[in-house]
Amino acid sequence: MGDSRKYIAELIGTFVLVFIGCGSAVLAGAVPYGIGYLGISFAFGISVLAMVYAIGGISGCHINPAISIAMLIAGKMKAKDTAIYIVMQCIGAIIAAGVLLVIVTGQPGVTTPVTNLGQNGYDSHSPLHYSMLAGLVAEVVLTMIFLLVIFGSTSKKAPAGFAGISIGLSLTMIHLVGIPITGTSVNPARSLGPALFVGGDAIGQLWLFWVAPIIGGIIAALVWRYVLEEKEAVSTA
Repeated sequence: MGDSRKYIAELIGTFVLVFIGCGSAVLAGAVPYGIGYLGISFAFGISVLAMVYAIGGISGCHINPAISIAMLIAGKMKAKDTAIYIVMQCIGAIIAAGVLLVIVTGQPGVTTPVTNLGQNGYDSHSPLHYSMLAGLVAEVVLTMIFLLVIFGSTSKKAPAGFAGISIGLSLTMIHLVGIPITGTSVNPARSLGPALFVGGDAIGQLWLFWVAPIIGGIIAALVWRYVLEEKEAVSTA
């Protein structure tokens, strides 16, 4: 199988993230009887936590183009792997959104086209109608925080075996803040899948949820590589 194992792992991991995370919002999120913002936040965080331990040893469990690009910038990944990871992540997200669409349309009384698959948005498509600028800033900052946690949690001096917990909880934390603003992306593939099936403004606004997370990831990579990462001492003997 060679490298195919890690590419397939990225597809599967992204599928799980989108299906569980977006599925929690679409199928179980509505209050008063649903799980609400808190439950959705934990669904995203727990899905990443689970996937870190399921596929982390195979692919590193990026399941997010912003993470793969940040790893490339930080010198921890090759360009070829980065490109293939992103393609597989997008495929996994699209499949997950398609499966979710089939489930949603199986409920009596649901009309088509389906307008809610957990897609991200701003202005009138923001849960609390936050502006484009607010959404852009939030997504950049939240992604930067997420990537800094990932870099720190997977560094050599971090406690071994606990990265999944800190990464999963940080994604939960980020969703608690970000859901009212944009529905929380911090992951271009997660935004792509639902948007393709919903169409319309979901696709028109998709650019923000690629640009902002990638910018946030690059900032985190540069901060980690040139400011926070402890370099090994070079021997002069």
